[in-house]
Formats: sequence, C-alpha cells, structure tokens
Amino acid sequence: MSVSSLLRTYNAKAVPRDAVPRLSLEAFRGVVIGAPERGARIAALFGIGAAGDVDLFAVLAVDDEGCLELCSTRLEDDSYPAMTPECPEAHLFERELAEQWGIQPMGHPWLKPVRFAPPRRVGADPFGWSKTPPMIGVTDFYRVEGEEIHEVAVGPVHAGVIEPGHFRFQCYGEQVLHLEISLGYQHRGVERALIGGPNARSIHYAETLAGDTTVGHATAYCQILEALSGCAVSARAQAIRGVALELERLANHTGDIGALAGDVGYLPTASYCGRLRGDFLNLTAELCGSRFGRSLVRPGGVAFDIDADRAGRMRQKLTFAVQDVADAAALLWRTASVQARFEDTGQVTGEVAEQLGMVGPAARASGVSRDVRRDHPAGIFRFKQIPVPVLLSGDVFARAQIRNLEIERSAVFIKEQLASLPSGETLSRVPPLAPMRVCVSLVEGWRGELCHVALTDESGRFQSYKVVDPSFHNWTGLAIALRDQQISDFPLCNKSFNLSYCGHDL
Repeated sequence: MSVSSLLRTYNAKAVPRDAVPRLSLEAFRGVVIGAPERGARIAALFGIGAAGDVDLFAVLAVDDEGCLELCSTRLEDDSYPAMTPECPEAHLFERELAEQWGIQPMGHPWLKPVRFAPPRRVGADPFGWSKTPPMIGVTDFYRVEGEEIHEVAVGPVHAGVIEPGHFRFQCYGEQVLHLEISLGYQHRGVERALIGGPNARSIHYAETLAGDTTVGHATAYCQILEALSGCAVSARAQAIRGVALELERLANHTGDIGALAGDVGYLPTASYCGRLRGDFLNLTAELCGSRFGRSLVRPGGVAFDIDADRAGRMRQKLTFAVQDVADAAALLWRTASVQARFEDTGQVTGEVAEQLGMVGPAARASGVSRDVRRDHPAGIFRFKQIPVPVLLSGDVFARAQIRNLEIERSAVFIKEQLASLPSGETLSRVPPLAPMRVCVSLVEGWRGELCHVALTDESGRFQSYKVVDPSFHNWTGLAIALRDQQISDFPLCNKSFNLSYCGHDL
C-alpha cells in the first residue's frame, strides 16, 4: 500500500470522513508498522463502532513535514495479527483496543488490561469479562523467579494527596529488574461521555481530562469545534490562549523542579519552587479568576480579556518570578551531591524513546526533538515560535534541565505576547458542526502532545471522540527508566516523568 494514497491533513483541520481511505487489514497493518521507518509515528490508534462491527482508525504524525496521515480498516473478525511485535509504539493502543472492543491482537507480547474497563462490545473477549466483571488491579503480573528475588508492591493508595496507581517491582536486592505499572483506578469514562456532544457539559469534561492541564486540553477541544464549524478565532484570543498555555507550563515545570529537589532532600530549591509555582498559578488566576485556568478557553476564543494595565502588571510579576526560579534552580546545578543523584539515574536512550513513541520533555531529554508547537503549529504558534531544547543523556538530570530551559523560553514568549496583544474581539460565535467530518487537534501541553480526534455523524454530533494524553505514551518509558536502578531511585524517576493517572484513565 503506497503512503501516497493515505489522506494527508493538518493539525486542527476538518476533512470529510469519506475521504479517509479504508484499507484492507493487511495494508493497514503495513502502513502502521512501516510508519517509524519513514519518519512517522502513531498519534492515535482506536476503534469506532459501526453497525455491530469495529473500524480501526489510525492517525500518524509526520513531524518533519508538519502533516498528519489518516486511514482506517474494517475488522471482519474478532481478532487480527498484532502490530506490536514489529512496531512497539502500538503496544498500549492494541491493549486498549482489546479492552474496549473485545478484539484480540493475536501475538501481542503483553496483552493485559489498560484500565480494567468493561468492553463496549464483547467479541473474542480476550480477558473473559463476559462472564466475570473486571476488578481493577487484579491481573497476572509479570514475575521474576529465583530464591533471591523479591517483589515490592506500591500503591494504589500512596502517602500524600496524589492519585492512585499500582507499581510492582521485581528486585534482586536493591536492584530493580522489572517494574510493572497497573492503572485504571481513575477511570471516569470521559470519552464515552463526550459522544453525542457537543453540549453544555462537553467543555467541562475537556477541562477536567487532566486537571493540571486544563488549558491544554480545553484548547485541543476548542480547536476541534472551531475546525468542524468553520469558526474563525481572532488573533487576540489566540495570543491569550498561548499566554495561558505557557503559564500552565511554567507552573508545572517549576513545581516539578522543586519536587525533584525534595526527592533528594535538597530543601532550599524545594521550598523556593513550591512558593514560585503558586506565583505562576496566581498569574493564571489574574487572567480568569481560576489558578488552573478554568473557564478561560472557550469555543470561539477566550472568555476573558487582558487590558493594558493588567498586562503590564503580569509582565512585571512574571519577570520577578522567573528570576527567582532561575536562582532556585541554580542552587541545584551548583550542588555536587544533587548532581550525583540526578546524573545517570533513570536513563532512557533516544532509540528506546523513539520505539515507545514518547513525547514531551521526557522525549526531548532523550534526544528526540518532538514538539507540536514547532512541528504542527496551530493558533498563535503559527506566527511565533518558541525554541525547542533537546538534550541527549535521557536521565533525571536531562529531564530536570529540559524543564529549566523551557521555563526560560516560555517566559520570554509570554512577555512578548503581553507587550503586543493584537486588537480585536476575544470570543466569536461557533456555528453548528459540519456532519460527517473528522478532525485531529494537537496541542503541546506541558507534559507533551495532547491529541484529540473527533468524528461527527449525519447530524453533526460526536459519533466518536478520542483523547490521547501524553501520559499514555510515556508510562512505559518510566518502567524502562527503572530497569537496573536502585529501588530507592523510584520516587526520583517517577517525579522526573510526573505523569498523570487521570489523564491516562480516560
């Protein structure tokens, strides 16, 4: 199957559904498996129910060319030859297909539940759930056998106010041989709830897909509606969205640097960054009244404007906060004992990051130059680029340093936008959505690529809505980072990824 026959489209563009080629299963597999060899990657791979059957739908991102490729196939049976053995980045997508639709990817090397959610349609029923309802966290975990091997189970309930997730370590002494991550405790069925929309609740579902990524997910959702309706968003609204998105990045990156310092017992930076994270959250609150950006991004633009006086105050506060972050982070980089804990800890090579399809700072720390703002720009990023930092060591140090560099560069962007906001309205009317269309929306959230895919039916309602949070791509990277590490390094490695449980458990 020639890739030239795939539907080529772009970020936040709506296209007719009947323009998406339906390939034979063999050709579909060939396109997906061959994607990495030609510089493409899987942004989304999911099922769509149709007349009792299941279509597989693939979104492939070709970053170097700034485009997306779409294709689908109809499954005639309840099983198909798995793609994972030849294309590792498909492995979680195929596990999700088995769980959600009861179809079995034959030959999958790691076929286990992803969220322990009952299937929408029981076909081959690979987990036997048609007879026994799933129990979250109850599965056959991988075991390393041997008299000197011991197993350590952590969670799902953890110390502190954090979300639930289960981690199971196979250890030889203090050395971690294998980490298995079992999630699903936060599953809320948000994707299902979005079907039949948009309605009054849809934007609130989008904002709470991952609470610390409110602006990112809301922007991805709104880009879907605007593309499907033909709504034009003003330059001023796009700029304000960009400011909010980068403030969200600053707050979370600053919090992560502080938490990493806390994990190695370095309290000066931990204390400073805890306070400074609040300063960035307060700047977001100055925009819209919510520290997390709730109610700011709305279909058609933004619900709040920024006058000149407020923009000036925000620039001044931002300058002070960013300087304080730089000073706090400098303490880390100058402290040898901290660097001894960060360097060579939790390494993920660039080759492995590519194979797993990792995204965001975790990928860029391993030498994978991948950023939606540059590769698939939408909104303000079509006109203003932010330099993308890339490091090679793939360890905790690199993941911390990438955050530090992104704070500096995002702060420059925010100050420039606040100093020269375009004129115009901030909110446009959104017409009804076009029927029988498909749209892919990508946003570079602070964790990495957020991917929303919507397909409308004959009445212009969502027939299918798929969300791929960056955590979905990156959880396996954390498991790989722990191999051959000391088990005491887990908190440090875990925080250096700082992935979302609820963002995964959609």
